[in-house]
Amino acid sequence: MLENCILLSLFAKENLARMSKEQLNRYDRLINEPSNDWDIYYWATEAKPTPAEFDNDVMAMLREFAKNRNREQRLRQPDLEYLFEPPR
Repeated sequence: MLENCILLSLFAKENLARMSKEQLNRYDRLINEPSNDWDIYYWATEAKPTPAEFDNDVMAMLREFAKNRNREQRLRQPDLEYLFEPPR
């Protein structure tokens, strides 16, 4: 689903390089275990409560990111070149 692709890829670009191994494992679980992509979107946007098994620090980071407090334009996924840049 396009909304999740944009949300999760931009979140990954901004956060993955500074996440701990445990956080990376929780993020991996979040993006791979739910059977419905809409659930992730609803949890991230707080349209529905997050189930206990996914309600952790990574989900809190994703919820905060989804609020887009800086009003950034988020219209497309980032180019993959960021994967080869040194962490900020």
